[in-house]
Amino acid sequence: MKTNWRMVLLSGAVLTVVACGPQEEGDAGESASGTSADKLVIWEDAEKAIGIEKAVAAFEDMHGIEIEVIEKEYGGQLEDLRLDGPAGSGPDVLTIPHDQIGTAVVEGLLAPLEVDDEVTGRFTEESLLSQTVDGEVYGLPKAVETTILFYNKELVDEPPQTLDEWYELSKERVAEGEYGFVAKWDEIYYAMSVIGGGGGYIFPQNEDGQFDVNDIGLANEGAIEGGTYIQTFFEEGLFPAGIVGEQGINVLDSLFTEGKAAAVISGPWSFEPYARAGIDYGVLPLPALADGEPMSSFLGVKSYNVSSYSQNPELAQEFVEFLTNEENSLDRFEQTREIPPLTSLVEHPAIAEDEHAAAVSEQSLYATMTPNNPEMAEVWTPIDNALGLIATGRTDVQEALEEAVQTIESQIEANHSQN
Repeated sequence: MKTNWRMVLLSGAVLTVVACGPQEEGDAGESASGTSADKLVIWEDAEKAIGIEKAVAAFEDMHGIEIEVIEKEYGGQLEDLRLDGPAGSGPDVLTIPHDQIGTAVVEGLLAPLEVDDEVTGRFTEESLLSQTVDGEVYGLPKAVETTILFYNKELVDEPPQTLDEWYELSKERVAEGEYGFVAKWDEIYYAMSVIGGGGGYIFPQNEDGQFDVNDIGLANEGAIEGGTYIQTFFEEGLFPAGIVGEQGINVLDSLFTEGKAAAVISGPWSFEPYARAGIDYGVLPLPALADGEPMSSFLGVKSYNVSSYSQNPELAQEFVEFLTNEENSLDRFEQTREIPPLTSLVEHPAIAEDEHAAAVSEQSLYATMTPNNPEMAEVWTPIDNALGLIATGRTDVQEALEEAVQTIESQIEANHSQN
C-alpha cells in the first residue's frame, strides 16, 4: 500500500524528555544571562534584527524594560547556548531551526511555554507541531522555508509543469552543450521529493504520534523506484558530475547564475544571490511527479524559543508571543521576506501578491516537516552516502539503499537504544 507521504514526515515528534531544565533558584534581581530583571537579551538570526526593530521598541515602551538584540547565525545558537547558558552570558530568547528542538529538549536547554489556544491557533498545524515535544510547546514559529523551482526567464518561455517534461527539455539543452533542469539529488534533503513520491519514507508515526524508528522506508519499493529515476538524470549526463559531493551546491548555483542551467531546485536563501547575479528568474512550486501528484519537499521552521537558563521566563514568553502576533509577523516579513506561518496571513496581499512568497507558501502546502527526533541524526550521512553512490553509478540502487538502512538501524541501536 502506498504510504501517505504527508503523514510520514510530520515532525511533531513526540519525544520522551530525559533531562530537566538547568534553571536554578537564584537572585531575583539578576538573570542567568547576566542581565537585570528589567532587561531581556535576544539572540536573533544574522542580518535579520531589522525585522523586529519596531516590535522591540514597542515592547520596551509597554513594559519599561531594556531589550538587547544580538545577531547570530541561527543554526549555531543552540551550540552557543550550551556554553553561554551555564556561564551566565546566554540569552533569554533565541532562534533555532526546528530540527534541533528534540535534541534541545532532551538536553534541557529550552523552557516549555504556557500558551493558550488563542496563541497556538495563530499558526499552521505543521509549524506548531515542529515546536511540540511530548505534548509541551517549546517555541513559537516565526518563519517557514522549503525548496522551490527557480527558472531563467531568458532561457525558458513557458516552464514545464512536470518532472518528465523537464527531463525532455534537459535532453534538448544537453545536446546543445548546456543544462536544463538541475537538482542536488545526491542529498536526501532534496532527493526526498522523488524518493517519497513513490512511497518511500523515513520514519512512520504510530497512532499515538510517536515515530516508529524501527520502521525505515528508505529501501522499500517506492524508494527504489525513486532512486532509479534519480540515477537516470546522472547516467544520461543531464546533471553535471561536479554536482555530486560537498561542493555540488556551489556548482549548481554557478550553473544558474552563469546562465548555463535553465532551472534549479533551491530555496528562499537563493532569492538575493540570484538577483544580485543579474538573473531574470521566476519561481514556482516544484514540478509534478509522473503520476500528476505534487512533489513534496522538506519544510523547515525557524522559531523563537525561551532559554531554560532565563530568570525572566514569563516575560520572555510574553515577548515571544508579541513577536509572533499578526502585526509584528507581517512587519517582519516586509523587512526580511521570510514567510510567517500564520493562517491569517496566508492570503494577505503582501504575501499572496509577492511571487517569491507565493511560491514558497504554495509549495509549503505539499511539504512535510523534517523529522526532529534525535534518531534523525543517524539518517543523514548514510542515506546521503547511498545517494552519492547512486549518482555516480558505483552500485546498484537497491543495494545502496538497503545498506544505508542497515547502517541507520545499527547507529540507532548503538546510540539511542536507551530511548
